Amino acid sequence: MAVVIRLRRAGRKKAPMYRIVVADSRMPRDGKFIEVIGQYTPRTGDKAVTLKGERANYWLDNGAQPSDTVRSILRKAGVLKARHEQRLAVKMAAKAVPVSETSE
Repeated sequence: MAVVIRLRRAGRKKAPMYRIVVADSRMPRDGKFIEVIGQYTPRTGDKAVTLKGERANYWLDNGAQPSDTVRSILRKAGVLKARHEQRLAVKMAAKAVPVSETSE
């Protein structure tokens, strides 16, 4: 089962609101989903995105692929940058080898 993070349309005509959902890729856009991890309302301006960052990271760690629009939303929310910095810090910590003192 391929899991994707994508938008699910809600709201009324001419006033869209989207839920950011984790779903099976075979399901239709507004069909069955696994979990709602956020909301995107493009017409509200500054407070357009509410997102559960820890759940987004959980699903990304488990192989979920975000759609292009959701990737852009995650980037603007700072989730992808924090994720990258965290992974880079772990990589650099593993790379740093402690200097062992030699006894002479």
